Amino acid sequence: MVKLLKTDSGEYYTQVDLNLYDSPEGDRLATQAAVGRHLQILTSTPVNEAIEVRLCEDGYRAWLRKADLAHLTPAVEKYQPKAFSRSEIVDCLPTAIAFTKAALQQPNYYLWGGTVAPNYDCSGLMQAAFAASDIWLPRDSYQQADFTERIPLAEILPGDLIFFAKASKVDHVALYLGDGYYIHSSGVEMGRNGIGIDQLSENGDEISRAYYRQLWGVGRVMNSYRDSWIGD
Repeated sequence: MVKLLKTDSGEYYTQVDLNLYDSPEGDRLATQAAVGRHLQILTSTPVNEAIEVRLCEDGYRAWLRKADLAHLTPAVEKYQPKAFSRSEIVDCLPTAIAFTKAALQQPNYYLWGGTVAPNYDCSGLMQAAFAASDIWLPRDSYQQADFTERIPLAEILPGDLIFFAKASKVDHVALYLGDGYYIHSSGVEMGRNGIGIDQLSENGDEISRAYYRQLWGVGRVMNSYRDSWIGD
């Protein structure tokens, strides 16, 4: 096993973009950690050549391949989440919208677990867009739905999140752009296999109509995620 230098903070940061998996087998991407993200090691003994870690910014737990430990550097200080007021978040919304539009211009495809350019899944794109301003959202779409403040559709504003659900469980998220349009990363079976702009209406094309029929609600980002998890 790669020997990690001891860190007084109990945290490390990554020097490269990392893939993290949903099991020790490492055959299904769960999320990614961009350069500079902080993480904690949760297991001292590898399982199937992987170790369990926790990402500090969103509290997400996943599995890191043992070989990727070489890319971790001890963090001198623990990650400290920033506090944001709603007015400060409003000021950052143009940056989040601009981020998604810039991502749209790059060749991309839908990647389950993707949070690092150029390929994203739906909630990964939302998380990355807000993280560009140091505003953190939880990792998955259903968690983002729980985290945001639900508002009536009639009150939707640019920068609000739109949630979609099958059988009442939220499984997709998009960012409202204004004028009845939203941007999202959608899949192959139902979507555009990557980032695209769709119409929040029954009057759009086939894909827009399909998503509109699964509309669950609208969420407004009121603060940045602050994890209550306490490590050793």
